[in-house]
Amino acid sequence: MLPEGYETDRVVQMETNLDDLSPELVGHVTGLLLEAGALDVWVTPVQMKKQRPGMLLGLLCAPDAAQKFADLLFTHTSAFGLRMSEMTRLKLRRDFIEVETPFGPITVKRGFRGDTLMQSAPEYESCKAAAVKHGCPLQQVYDAARSAC
Repeated sequence: MLPEGYETDRVVQMETNLDDLSPELVGHVTGLLLEAGALDVWVTPVQMKKQRPGMLLGLLCAPDAAQKFADLLFTHTSAFGLRMSEMTRLKLRRDFIEVETPFGPITVKRGFRGDTLMQSAPEYESCKAAAVKHGCPLQQVYDAARSAC
């Protein structure tokens, strides 16, 4: 039933709508969630009841970490409820390589379906460090890393 050649795992998606949380706190909470091991965190603007602007705060985590993230969301936001769904996640097998560029070695993440290379992407932190070291635009380092792939 699932497409062949991909890795799979189980994840829990959690989300809550918030219309009374300061934007400064939202940035703090997303950082806490990522530091605690969330696989991904996002904030989406939404229109809520009574025509109030609000935000949808969502995350992905491992099923065995759902309790921890529920506790973090209820502790660090104004949420009174969370929606949770467990789902199958399809993903590419990943590895990391270093490519040589005029700015030094840059780490690149590659994604494979079986043995077929499907994606490659320079790693942000590696590119940022090289851009700072060489005093050049970050995009220039990204472009050099992509060319070296």
